[in-house]
Amino acid sequence: MAIGKNLLVLFCLGVLIPTLNANPLENDEYWKNHENEFDTYWKARAEKAAEDNKAAYFEDPYSVSGNLTSTVTELIVGKDTRRNLRGKNIHEGCMATNPIDRCWRCDPNWANNRQKLADCVQGFGRNTVGGKGGPIYVVTDPSDDNMVDLKPGTLRHAVTRNGPLWIIFERNMIINLKQELIMTSDKTIDGRGVDVYISNGAGITIQFIKNVIIHGIKIYDISVHGGGLIRDSETHYGLRTQSDGDGISIFGSSNVWIDHVSMRNCYDGLIDAIMGSTAITISNSHFTDHNEAMLFGASDSYDADKIMQITLAFNHFGKRLIQRMPRCRHGFFHVVNNDYTHWEMYAIGGSMNPTIISEGNRFIGPDNIYAKEITKREYSPESVWTHWQWRSINDEYMNGAFFVQSGPELVNRPFSRLDMIKAKPGSYVGRLTRYAGSLKCRVGFPC
Repeated sequence: MAIGKNLLVLFCLGVLIPTLNANPLENDEYWKNHENEFDTYWKARAEKAAEDNKAAYFEDPYSVSGNLTSTVTELIVGKDTRRNLRGKNIHEGCMATNPIDRCWRCDPNWANNRQKLADCVQGFGRNTVGGKGGPIYVVTDPSDDNMVDLKPGTLRHAVTRNGPLWIIFERNMIINLKQELIMTSDKTIDGRGVDVYISNGAGITIQFIKNVIIHGIKIYDISVHGGGLIRDSETHYGLRTQSDGDGISIFGSSNVWIDHVSMRNCYDGLIDAIMGSTAITISNSHFTDHNEAMLFGASDSYDADKIMQITLAFNHFGKRLIQRMPRCRHGFFHVVNNDYTHWEMYAIGGSMNPTIISEGNRFIGPDNIYAKEITKREYSPESVWTHWQWRSINDEYMNGAFFVQSGPELVNRPFSRLDMIKAKPGSYVGRLTRYAGSLKCRVGFPC
């Protein structure tokens, strides 16, 4: 009997210790030390990014979330879809099932008009255009050998060029990044038509920039890397410290759209957004095999994250996920029509009074009777969090899942007249998220 109890204690410690020690980003001292590392160049970029982030902030976030909801409703019920889907090439038999996808996937000539994709983003990232208007850059070489004198034709060379670029890939590629991939503004990474894997290396860093689209790639098995001299633009390279091991790190940036990516197993987070980042949409993506999936806001004391506004739409949170889908601080988060089929601790959590509107999601609770609750408030007593605005609107709960709401009921909320928030519940999520993750697109056919 004593042996059984000891094994139970060891098992509990094995589960808890990685969680308690994870994510050094949440230590306030980390930020003080990290900010001191910035040279004059990065400080200037930070100041410009702060201005851009403030300009990207929506004064009325409810109206943005309402606009997306009404578009989903009109797609499903067939009301005036031509106007709301913004597409002239809607072909009968197209398998696209949500308004973002219907904007481009039904066009058999998508490969000849790749930049049309930039017209399709919705939610808080809806003004993101990425590299639209710029030339096409074709990545021909999957290598990543030199961090300063970059080889033309590589992904690192592409993302560090000045000005807008629409980056595509010549063929299927596995890219093992030797250090974090630091991007410049006005870039689209477009993996449609080929299989592009960012794996077994460092991840992607979106730091103090704006206007980035990442679409149609797979990111997995990302690890910490030691840093060193790394080029971050055509005209600058500098000394970087150890990377954090995120799949995609959004750091002090705005107007970012991540769509149709497949992600799993990164050392830190799959996607983290921190340091005043805002105007972000994460859509149509598939996430599996991870502990702390998404962190939005890294420090309780960093109240500049109050401008953070993020839309999560049409994503599938799948097998072997544990927690943080997402975990939020300070800002406004619209979580709409996502499919939560697996979690082991909780699905949506937060601290520091974030506004979380969960709408039309499907939550399938785990078999563990102690992990049925979808929500988790951290570091605050109920007397405090009971005033936080966390609302569940037409979510579908299965296998015992339940959402603990708080804050005042949303009455007379300032949504558009066409908003039909209560019309389409989470029972439609299976259809809306059917094609989450990286797509198999063939040139000359609808994707």
